[in-house]
Amino acid sequence: MSRSKIGNQKSKMSRGVHRFALLVAVATFFLIIAGANVTSHDAGLAVPDWPLSFGKFFPQMVGNVFWEHGHRMIAATVGLLTIVLAIYLQLREPRRWLKRLGWIALGLVIVQGLLGGLTVKLLLPLWVSAAHATLAQLFFLTTVSIAVFTSQSWTNAEPKIFEADGVSPRTLCIASLALILVQLVLGATLRHSAFWNELLPTGLLVAHITGAIVVTLALGVTTSAVLLRHREDKFLTRPAIVALGLLFVQLMLGIAAYVTRARSPYQPQPLNPMIAVTVAHVACGALVFAATILLTLRVFRVLRVEKRTVGVLATA
Repeated sequence: MSRSKIGNQKSKMSRGVHRFALLVAVATFFLIIAGANVTSHDAGLAVPDWPLSFGKFFPQMVGNVFWEHGHRMIAATVGLLTIVLAIYLQLREPRRWLKRLGWIALGLVIVQGLLGGLTVKLLLPLWVSAAHATLAQLFFLTTVSIAVFTSQSWTNAEPKIFEADGVSPRTLCIASLALILVQLVLGATLRHSAFWNELLPTGLLVAHITGAIVVTLALGVTTSAVLLRHREDKFLTRPAIVALGLLFVQLMLGIAAYVTRARSPYQPQPLNPMIAVTVAHVACGALVFAATILLTLRVFRVLRVEKRTVGVLATA
């Protein structure tokens, strides 16, 4: 068999793995939205038992049972997709570290499912709900990373850009990514800390608002550095522009979510405007996280740090 045919076969296999990895990442994104709907509808204990729902696999989907059991069904689907992805990577992916990442994703989704069951068994304790939300974001980070690592753009990219001056974009990206993760966890903890007919805890609210300011500054500096230093490289500028645009939308949604949520204790039930805005805020936060993951991975893929002193010695 010729080298060109072997190359074409490998390309087709890698495209297949990438498409399936992308499917798992998208499914995980919808799972996050489903979880946000459960919290916003105050449906966390609409189904009192686990893993069955009222002793059945498919109960009547009425009222808040629709949101709670629907969330479980989506979670089970994501779990099955992750099993297939892990096996797919073992069979078709030559990189050992990526195969291990597939097993890590599977381990995370199993623990995530167990934490979800624990929230029901223990009647929604805040620490379990916060751990459940944190692990959800780590699992999302893993699935998005696998989708990036299996893409053709990642495979074809070559280290060709050298950074000599200022703070490295690598450092800025890692800092932004960590701050966004902390902010997402703070937001999830805030949402789980009070029912719709209760006021939000002041301390957590102030922490979340402060976190939003810090994330805005950090991601703003990071994306600006990438856009200014590498404006001709679309491989880096595209995710930077997307992340910056999503950040602006997220800030607007955050303000809207606070205004609608502040009025909810005076309403007879969770109203649709509050639910829609809050869920959109959660979804956009996940998209900001995904765009920053993509930017960070691409920066690490193509950027290499070279001190100015090294260049001076080389030319001497």
